[in-house]
Amino acid sequence: MTSVALLRQITDYANRPDPYPLYAELRKTPVVRDEDGPYLVSTYWEIKSLLHDPRVSSDARNLTPEAARGTDLEQDPNLPPAFIRLDPPEHDRLRRLAMRPFGPPHTPRRVFDMHGELTEIVSGLIDALRDRDAIDLVDDFSYPFPVTVICRLLGVPREDEKHFHEWADTIAASLDPPGTDEERQAQQESLRQARGDLAAYLAGLVEERRRAPRDDMLSAMATDHGPDGQMSPVEIITTAALLLVAGHETTVNLITNGMLTLLRNPDVLQRLRSDPGLAVPLVEELLRFEPPVQMLPQRTTLADIDIAGTIIPKGAPLYLMVASGSRDPQRFTDPDRFIPDRTDNQHLGFGHGLHNCFGAPLARLEAQLALTELVRRLDAPRLVEDPPPYRRNAVLRGPRHLPLTVSGIRD
Repeated sequence: MTSVALLRQITDYANRPDPYPLYAELRKTPVVRDEDGPYLVSTYWEIKSLLHDPRVSSDARNLTPEAARGTDLEQDPNLPPAFIRLDPPEHDRLRRLAMRPFGPPHTPRRVFDMHGELTEIVSGLIDALRDRDAIDLVDDFSYPFPVTVICRLLGVPREDEKHFHEWADTIAASLDPPGTDEERQAQQESLRQARGDLAAYLAGLVEERRRAPRDDMLSAMATDHGPDGQMSPVEIITTAALLLVAGHETTVNLITNGMLTLLRNPDVLQRLRSDPGLAVPLVEELLRFEPPVQMLPQRTTLADIDIAGTIIPKGAPLYLMVASGSRDPQRFTDPDRFIPDRTDNQHLGFGHGLHNCFGAPLARLEAQLALTELVRRLDAPRLVEDPPPYRRNAVLRGPRHLPLTVSGIRD
């Protein structure tokens, strides 16, 4: 089977429930080139080395003109690239500014101090399920939990969720490899509209916070002055848009994939119910075994790079298949088995290097609390269908719905 056929199958919706056999086939050749141009890297050590390689760029402006044509990475005047699509030194400056109100060294207890608030949100969502014998974990829990958290953290009114939900879905869908020319054009038009609408919405909130600051990240970004100066208005908007979308899209999948995996492994579910401390290594294993981000398609090369005997030329599009790397038998023993207390679990679930996930500490805590309380309080949860219906997105992979039956809700 050719690499071209494999990439098409990996992104084919029919294979969304289980792409892992295709990744295993892909790993037989660590670096392959698709007919449309991108180079796919699928093995652990090669992916990790590229994530730390300064010759690998996240800025689409470094693609060759031929590779850049027709992509969804072109510059958008409504919402220029956020820092995850930039390289040093601009990436480093903006990430430091965004980190000031979020974590170390300036706000070291921000996530830790949210523990009580997160627990309260989780308890409230589960309490609302009382007197029901059927639930959809996504709609009833996995989506509203991280959305509520990121709204509070940023200072976005929770009642506005209905507006930004559709914009976030459109922006997240743009991560998928493009299809036909017609599909690509339609995707670009939808993306520009969603970015423009989200930018206008956030601009209004930022102006409100500038006039009347509150204890939230939008206010801090709008008023803070540090060694790196201050974000410009458009930088605040692009950063806020990134955090709003990324702050819930991946965590929805992490929690839902986690509960699905536990229900498929009832012995592990029972272990977690008996020992809540297992949640910490268990979430790390979920990030390896069923990662919410399957691939990083937005990279390019700043020079010719030799990877596993293949020369990837300067300016070529590069797809890092992180979900494949995290199941590489050259790095992980028995990689296709879910081992909740696996040791030396240096997975690729949050990336590596200077673009490692900004929100990883919060996502970890959200997933640990959510899964611990779900298995403690849901009485006899059972899957209604397996596999469940999945989201269309191949990059941010997870069930769109997870129907469950329960015998009741414990106190």
